[in-house]
Amino acid sequence: MSKIIQAFLTGAFITFIFDFFIFLGIQKNYIDVYNVDLYYNILFADNQNIFIYLLFSVLFGYLVLYIDSNKIKLPIIAFFFVTSLATLIPQVGHALGAGLFMQKNQTFKSKRYTFTGDVYYIGRKNITFYDYDLQKTILLKKEELIQ
Repeated sequence: MSKIIQAFLTGAFITFIFDFFIFLGIQKNYIDVYNVDLYYNILFADNQNIFIYLLFSVLFGYLVLYIDSNKIKLPIIAFFFVTSLATLIPQVGHALGAGLFMQKNQTFKSKRYTFTGDVYYIGRKNITFYDYDLQKTILLKKEELIQ
């Protein structure tokens, strides 16, 4: 039983490292490019998918502790490490961030205005939005928008 727990914790640690680099690449190459006012810890915490994280934790834990052949586990771990580091390349990090967060041609309405443009990021309280008419990035408060 303790080896199962050890495998899961090892997998969770390895997955955390890969996850960290993925979100670091998104932060540097997408969030910072569009000047989204977002602290890294909030980006990291709010955009985790617990099921994917647990799946990879189990996978890496099993791989590290239960597979004896280094010819199998080292290339797999190296592949995921290089893949997670790839988000530090500006084009890759931006493309991943845009795929996760950007929504093109959206319309929002408040009591006084209608906004049409691209959503860069939907946060806890605000939406970072590029307005086509104003031709600049604005911050919309979720509470002021009409559904």
